[in-house]
Amino acid sequence: MRVVHRTDEVIGSDDGPDEQVLAETVEVADSTLSQAKGLMFRASVPEDFALVMELDDGGGLLSSSPSRQFVHMLFMRFPIDVLWLQGERVVKRARLSPWTGYGVAKADRIIELPAGAAEGVSVDDTVRVDGLDDAEGEG
Repeated sequence: MRVVHRTDEVIGSDDGPDEQVLAETVEVADSTLSQAKGLMFRASVPEDFALVMELDDGGGLLSSSPSRQFVHMLFMRFPIDVLWLQGERVVKRARLSPWTGYGVAKADRIIELPAGAAEGVSVDDTVRVDGLDDAEGEG
């Protein structure tokens, strides 16, 4: 499994879209407990690491949009980059500091990465998790 960032084509350029692998060591938080814990209490993570959280879509009778997803940094020992996604579209990117950082955005997927790993990612870029569907089928 890996996390891949794709930038859109630049207008007037002959080059197609660029792709960059953000992480090749990917862990999926697939339970409420593992999502609540996130990366808390860990001393560190590898440079090519990502924690992916697939969240309920939050849609209901009156709204089909994802619900607000809150990320906090209590009990964290190191800074991280966080991507909030709707589908594969980035809706927010933030670098969060240990203990004091927090962020919130409407999303159906959150990806937590080591600080600096999402440096070139912007809102409206595409980030996909290759192999996620295969991994979910194994469990």
